[in-house]
Amino acid sequence: MDSNGINDLLGQMRATAALAAGKPAQAGADAAAPGGVDFAQVLQNSINQVNQTQQQAQSMAENFSGGDPNANLHEVMIALQKANVSFQEMVQVRNRLVAAYQDVMNMQV
Repeated sequence: MDSNGINDLLGQMRATAALAAGKPAQAGADAAAPGGVDFAQVLQNSINQVNQTQQQAQSMAENFSGGDPNANLHEVMIALQKANVSFQEMVQVRNRLVAAYQDVMNMQV
């Protein structure tokens, strides 16, 4: 995720906190601003990319174990490691999102 997406999410959280505190939201913190990044779409694209990486690695592993002469052990192992790293990264992002959600829910209003 790029820094613009993080800044947009931070702006949305600040606007929500201001509304919860009874203060008017700032004009620059509009969630539907033109050119803004949709957090849900970024997250969905990331999940789809991890899924695609895992499916590709699984396919390569099946081809290698099936005796495909074009399958290279080194490429299969690299693809499997890439899939593993991307999945672990996704798990860490999920953990951070859950922690942030819990922090927001525990805020006193």
